[in-house]
Amino acid sequence: MKASSTLVTSSSAARTCGKAARMRPLRAKASEGGSSSPRRPFLVGTGTVAAGLLASTAGSPGRVTAASVAEGSGAIARADVCPGLNISRVVKGCWQLSGGHRGDKGSDRTQGKSAVEDFDAFVSAGVTTFDTADIYGPSEELIGKYLDQRPEGAEGLQVFTKFCCFGSDMGAIAEKMVDKRIKASRMRLRQQELDLVQLYWHDYNKKNYVDAMRCLYANENVKNVGVTNFDVPRIAEMVDAGVPPVLNQVQYSILDRRPENAMTDFCAKNNIKLLPYGVVAGGFLSDKYLGLAASEVKFDTYSKQKYASVISQLGGWNWFQELLRTLHDIAESKNTTIANVASKWVLDKPQVAGILIGARNASHVSDMAHVNEITLGASDLEAINAVLDKGKQAKGDCYDWERGGTF
Repeated sequence: MKASSTLVTSSSAARTCGKAARMRPLRAKASEGGSSSPRRPFLVGTGTVAAGLLASTAGSPGRVTAASVAEGSGAIARADVCPGLNISRVVKGCWQLSGGHRGDKGSDRTQGKSAVEDFDAFVSAGVTTFDTADIYGPSEELIGKYLDQRPEGAEGLQVFTKFCCFGSDMGAIAEKMVDKRIKASRMRLRQQELDLVQLYWHDYNKKNYVDAMRCLYANENVKNVGVTNFDVPRIAEMVDAGVPPVLNQVQYSILDRRPENAMTDFCAKNNIKLLPYGVVAGGFLSDKYLGLAASEVKFDTYSKQKYASVISQLGGWNWFQELLRTLHDIAESKNTTIANVASKWVLDKPQVAGILIGARNASHVSDMAHVNEITLGASDLEAINAVLDKGKQAKGDCYDWERGGTF
């Protein structure tokens, strides 16, 4: 059956289970009726990144329940985010389909028919969860085309999108406005209901983010509500208001450990999961960059430009090469890759339900299926920490630096 022909089959109980299970009194009632510092650029120019890399050369509780996939089974594990929302622990991130990640033409499958075709390879490997956003160019439409041509439609898949607020939208939050935006995403995705909508808020000085959460909670076509790139104080406001997110999608990797400063503990206490992106740093945490000089790196995608700035902040290219050598030694001992070691490091962290892996094509899908086979022992973690301790230790909350604050 096509996705479009199964849009109205979900029961109202299934539609509301995720939100209802997390309701506070304020939510039940509703259903009846930052920093002033200059924001850092989301992307930095190629020359700036290269110069930064070359110049900087410094030498629990809340456990995720994996659904019946044993460690070492060679399959993509699954986890419950909240009641009614079970996901693959490797999630296909679709920022790469937004238009700025084409890179090398020979390997580019981020556009049109080839982008749609690649979804099948991910699903066949057990990656059943896709993450996109209403600002990711044609990404929602490409997913919608895939779901529409798939015989089973969206059955067995989980599609996450985002409700991103910039400029005047932040001052215009109302149920009617939110419903209009959600309807547009539903039409592009060709779905009557959305498994998860994550709120992104551009400026904390505009205080309507809690109102936006209330509107998303109240929307009958949104099954579950999350956030992305929020810090602890703002999520605490949501929790106090009775509209907690089921997860916070944040940048989290061996390179960027800011969630460990406060976010992980807060989420554990409030039953909120983490969905990390950037776990392989735009591909930098891979064998491809081992031994490569910074001057030889091509910053030809948004991802590379973004994560190169993170490397510059933490210790520079020489320090990063030492980290890659350590990860390579661990990978060699386990007959796997640097990317898989880096991915498993994040997957093992408390509150992490799954990890986003952005891909320009499906060439690495078979490798992803082996992530669950890896066990990182105490000696592996000690070796990694020994290198990390030589670099800069991040002090800020999630996304603080990108908003003009402390890294």
